[in-house]
Amino acid sequence: MHAVAIVAAAGSGSRLGADRPKALVPLAGRPLVCWAVDGLLAGGVAEVVVTVPAAERDAFAAVLPAAVRIVDGGSTRTASVRAGLAAAGPDADVVLVHDAARPLTPPDVVARVIAALAAGAPAVVPVLPVVDTTVLVDDDGAVVDAVPRAPLRRVQTPQGFARDVLERAYAALPDGAELTDDAAVVRAAGVRVETVRGDERAAKVTVPHDLTLAELAVTLDGTVTR
Repeated sequence: MHAVAIVAAAGSGSRLGADRPKALVPLAGRPLVCWAVDGLLAGGVAEVVVTVPAAERDAFAAVLPAAVRIVDGGSTRTASVRAGLAAAGPDADVVLVHDAARPLTPPDVVARVIAALAAGAPAVVPVLPVVDTTVLVDDDGAVVDAVPRAPLRRVQTPQGFARDVLERAYAALPDGAELTDDAAVVRAAGVRVETVRGDERAAKVTVPHDLTLAELAVTLDGTVTR
């Protein structure tokens, strides 16, 4: 099975307080996107496409391996994934879509996603249980009900798809529609989405506190050092 990974790296670093795209923000001396790409390759991905801000192509090219294909991302995540799909090589029969903002995703998670696809799943996402009490609130912020947490899961990336499934789902997505992730795109097309076990180390880096925790993880946990 030939797996291609699309890494969404066109987001800004504004919530991190950075003066560069989030994917180029350093973690332990290396840009987030480099950690993400390394984890995908170590997990069994054969080909990587990174979608970047058009004005920052040279900056990404300076830090990424030469074999990584760099393409201009769009103004939205949907547009960026479409661009990544269009740039994927013809040999790829499965596609993983990953966030550069999840730099420490262990290769084992990537391998589990690929294994589920190889076993015949048309779409698969890594998930973790919800451990906190979760409630519904009204417009005034008052608690009105508690949500049973046993069936709830937190969704991570990389999310994996049979290539034809993802391409058909994006082709069917109405112009201007923006869903929360790629699994939502295929679910909107009526495709069943399977799950595999995620990992707490695949946490998303969004605000400065997240970056601090990721730095600590690299320092304390040798298994994430690549």
